[in-house]
Amino acid sequence: MEKLQQVLDSLGTQPKSSSSNNKKRKWREIEQLKEKFQLEKELKAYEDSLEFMLEDF
Repeated sequence: MEKLQQVLDSLGTQPKSSSSNNKKRKWREIEQLKEKFQLEKELKAYEDSLEFMLEDF
């Protein structure tokens, strides 16, 4: 009976850790996407200013 309880206890704790890892991974992916979009926005601003400068010459 005690071994059964140990097995049930160990099964109860495993999904929480994998769920926690999945959440952390998802947040990292979200942060990476945010950084990528921010970088693209900044590069677009520079690209527009360069085109404007080239038109003057």
